[in-house]
Amino acid sequence: MSARSSQDGLFSILESLNKEEYSNLSPLATCSSTGRRRQPENRKGYRQHFALDADRILHSRAYTRYIDKTQVFCLVSNDHITHRVLHVQLVSRVARTIGRFLHLNEDLIEAIALGHDIGHPPFGHDGESFLSELCLEHDLPSFQHNIQSVRFLDQLERKGRGWNLTVQTLDGILCHDGEIHSRALTPQRDLDFTAFDAKLAAKETDPKYALLPGTLEGCVVRLADTIAYIGRDIEDAIILNLVSRADIPKSCKEILGDTNGTIVYSLVTDLINNSNVTPPGFPSKTDTANTGSIGFSSEVSEALRDLKTFNYEHIYLAPTTKKDYPRIRECYRALFAHYLKNISGKSVTPNFQVDLMTDVTDRYNAEQPAAMVRDFIAGMTDAYFLRQAAAIGCSVPTKK
Repeated sequence: MSARSSQDGLFSILESLNKEEYSNLSPLATCSSTGRRRQPENRKGYRQHFALDADRILHSRAYTRYIDKTQVFCLVSNDHITHRVLHVQLVSRVARTIGRFLHLNEDLIEAIALGHDIGHPPFGHDGESFLSELCLEHDLPSFQHNIQSVRFLDQLERKGRGWNLTVQTLDGILCHDGEIHSRALTPQRDLDFTAFDAKLAAKETDPKYALLPGTLEGCVVRLADTIAYIGRDIEDAIILNLVSRADIPKSCKEILGDTNGTIVYSLVTDLINNSNVTPPGFPSKTDTANTGSIGFSSEVSEALRDLKTFNYEHIYLAPTTKKDYPRIRECYRALFAHYLKNISGKSVTPNFQVDLMTDVTDRYNAEQPAAMVRDFIAGMTDAYFLRQAAAIGCSVPTKK
């Protein structure tokens, strides 16, 4: 068989796979053939759109740097504590399970899940707050990791070309907002790049602007984000003696369970049973009256809200969790100031040179040195951040 005929056979399989989706997925699912990219691609491939998105995200440099990014607990010498890379994999698995039972597009779900936290800076949500303070002080919009995830994947990777992901994947990443408690989500359909860019601009202008994903798959990932972290964070806190299993509120234990496994199972089961997603075969794809929804029962939603409150009070805001963050905040400020001097040629340590996004300088203009610094710091791993801070004389915390 010639190479040409072999390739033609693969394209024939692709066509069959796309047709099968229309038969096997919910009429409310996002079929791969509807994937839309910002830039036309001359090279025709035989992978489906959202599977290709997932592959591109996995091969990005930003994804590689997940390996040393804080989830909740930083500077802990315990290899069993969750890092950001494990969290996104857990989100992917939880979300794909939900998507399979609801007959949604698992490739789109996987792509959104793998990319949703790529924009997180060093040291998790606290690092995000520190970087946001600096952005506002330098006339930049507040830093939001979901917007930064889109910026990395759409504008900065591949020497400024980005990965040309589909609008459906980028929208799911932008709209994941896992910290917001939602009982149910209904997608805001009619998604294209014009609508997506308007969403992104509105969120950048107003961080409190409420985003809704444009697909049911995006809704699944947003709720799976919470499912994946809520019990896992408790298990990590138990390992670190911050809480005990007996501390979990009785009402939460009775409804959700008191281990990560039982909590995940309870939440996933409830979500599958209470979501409104039309099964395959009825109605036809042309029926747009029902947009579908992904959501929990009222009882389980309230139990989840209570469990979030418990986690915030006893884990996320606990003094033990926060003890190293004052010094990390000072490191953020010192590095930001140092890199600004470096760009302008006024560095106080001229022998200490840093490549500040030189591959993507066409994405910036002369008035945006602070944006270059923002993007550089946001992409750092925890360990690289601390090495850079120590190199300019900062007092850095160490693992314990």
